[in-house]
Amino acid sequence: MSFDVLQEKIIALKNPTVAGLDPKPEYVPEHIRRQSYGRYGETLEGAADAVLQFNKGLIDALCGIVPAVKPQSAYYERLGWHGMSALEQTIRYAHEEGMYVIADIKRGDIGSTAEAYADGWLGASRVGEKLCQGFDADCVTLNGYMGADSVNPFLKVACERDKSVFILAKTSNPGSGELQNVTAGEGDTVYGLMADLIEKWGAGTEGKYGYTRAGAVAGATYPEELQKLRARMPHTFLLVPGYGAQGGTAEDVQYAFQAGGKGAIVNSSRGIICAWQKTGRNGEDYQEAARNAAIAMRDDICRFVSFA
Repeated sequence: MSFDVLQEKIIALKNPTVAGLDPKPEYVPEHIRRQSYGRYGETLEGAADAVLQFNKGLIDALCGIVPAVKPQSAYYERLGWHGMSALEQTIRYAHEEGMYVIADIKRGDIGSTAEAYADGWLGASRVGEKLCQGFDADCVTLNGYMGADSVNPFLKVACERDKSVFILAKTSNPGSGELQNVTAGEGDTVYGLMADLIEKWGAGTEGKYGYTRAGAVAGATYPEELQKLRARMPHTFLLVPGYGAQGGTAEDVQYAFQAGGKGAIVNSSRGIICAWQKTGRNGEDYQEAARNAAIAMRDDICRFVSFA
């Protein structure tokens, strides 16, 4: 099962982290941009090529240290079809290097639209007599606030093709409480009810380590809520954003894990991919800087999380 694969990669590397590949063109070192713009001009195609070359270099530097990458589709969509091509090639390259890929798409539609998204990101589309894979991510992020109608099409494809999903529960952004912390029912909250739904939606799909195909997003910036969610969702794998630049700490994220360092993965994006901006070497050392930042993050978290 897909989360079994992720858990085993985490155990093998003793590193429960994922690198977010969210590159704006300005995050790409100048020497890479110069080469891409020289080939394609200062165009969307040039920007997309720069992003792709940057991503490949990051993946080369991080594979063997970090078990997974998480490209956020918005950073590629803003570059038009060239950007989406760069995203597809990034996913393929990460797979070639043995990394697990979480496509951060946060889709949340219903019916045939959800089915189309699920086929595109996790499954395949029929073309004549053939089934052709789309982006072929291992996992996607979803917004489940339209209910089971928006999640079940993804879970159906996930079961058919051995994939998984992460569904928003308690997110790391400052405004999350406007809806997610609203009182619902007797002493409960909206995010608490969503947690129960995620456990319900995934029931029956447990894998080797006891986690279902329906994971949840739970932010490091709210450690009290994170602790409550971990207790409330014993069969749910957690994706934990908010570490580092957003203010979440290693001490905060420890509450996402179960015994033996199982059941969660912590994201960092800018802290890893933009680490070169702090070295004063104009990005020539971006791979070394990213690798060092990823190792520092791993070691920081492993002060509080141990692996059996």
